[in-house]
Amino acid sequence: EIPRKILHVSIGFVTLYLYTTGRQPTSIHPVLLTLLIPIAATDVIRHNYPSVNRFYIRCLGALMRESEVDGWNGTISYLLGAYLVLLLLPKDIGVMSILLLSWCDTAASTFGRLWGKYTPQVRRGKSLAGSIAAFITGIATAGLFWGVISHYTPAEYDTGRYAFAFQGALVLPGQVRELLGVSKEVVTISGGLALGVMSIWAGLVGSVSEAIDLFGWDDNVTIPVLCGAGLWAFLRTFGHG
Repeated sequence: EIPRKILHVSIGFVTLYLYTTGRQPTSIHPVLLTLLIPIAATDVIRHNYPSVNRFYIRCLGALMRESEVDGWNGTISYLLGAYLVLLLLPKDIGVMSILLLSWCDTAASTFGRLWGKYTPQVRRGKSLAGSIAAFITGIATAGLFWGVISHYTPAEYDTGRYAFAFQGALVLPGQVRELLGVSKEVVTISGGLALGVMSIWAGLVGSVSEAIDLFGWDDNVTIPVLCGAGLWAFLRTFGHG
């Protein structure tokens, strides 16, 4: 369990390293797909040949959940989730979705095991303690990425087709402004206040995505996809380009 958690958390740091060194999504998601295909093929083979499965578990068992012994390798879902958000979403949302998967999921699991028995259950196997941990971690992650790391990264990394969806300001939608009879300037927030709101939303999205059960699918794919969808919808509504 511990080696698996370390690997899970390390993906977030690898993601930040790739971001800060100027790697763009268009150069990363083909690599993810290239890794996904043989790993998925290996899982198909091992589930059809018990001797291969035994050898596979002997080599990689320390990094596997119990459910992965007879089920699908979580790495497949991890790669698929990361591939989808980097392929389909704006750069900053894709990066944040992977960070939320890496760190919120681990925080929820860790603190849920430690303190979950003292708090109500959000659903079967998910505690309020874990959800709170994911929420706080999501806030901190968004603040770190949008508030610190992105400001110390060369601006040319995030321009043109790689421009951020979150541009440091939030505003009420035009229809709401018309209904209220106020100007755009009056209902626009920026700077630390906008970052705070965005971080709280990211924490909420990360916490809900971690707790929800979507058709029984692996959370390694549902968490980044749901986080990406939630962040994208919020910024489509309130973003200030």
